[in-house]
Amino acid sequence: MSLDRLWAGWRAAYVADHSAGIADATVTDGGSVFSRIVASGAPDRDTGIVHRGERCFAILNRFPYGTGHLLVMPYREVADLAELDDDEHTELWLTVRDAVAALRSAYEPDGVNVGANLGEAAGAGVPGHIHVHVLPRWSADSNFMTSVAETRVLPEALPDTWDKVTAAWPTPPATP
Repeated sequence: MSLDRLWAGWRAAYVADHSAGIADATVTDGGSVFSRIVASGAPDRDTGIVHRGERCFAILNRFPYGTGHLLVMPYREVADLAELDDDEHTELWLTVRDAVAALRSAYEPDGVNVGANLGEAAGAGVPGHIHVHVLPRWSADSNFMTSVAETRVLPEALPDTWDKVTAAWPTPPATP
């Protein structure tokens, strides 16, 4: 069984537009979905990129488990932690640290999940481009919809989440 998501009616524009197709993870031309988003030239607020570093960036998950769900990854497409060079490794974990700080500041959650799915068998949706999930959690963030209907209710639009996270980011993001 898969977990469904329930989007509020006012989110129809997002679903219909789907960011002009740049979030289609099934397309393989031009690299991973993440690389295509970075290279799209679209404004960061439209793509969900909340932070750009020299070697790594953070982006909102388009299909979040909950409000504030971020993905942190290197620009270079590698599948595993062992493939990162030392500078990428250092910046990746510093960016994860900043992502946690931004989520704590923006949302005041009870906790934060941090994790990476390494390989398709581990659940990686984009196995060729490593990314670390960072998402805020609350003691009461599971409800009957998740438990009974296998559906998540997301109370905030992604552009609103982008505004909150970028405002709370510990270092100012570089916007193209």
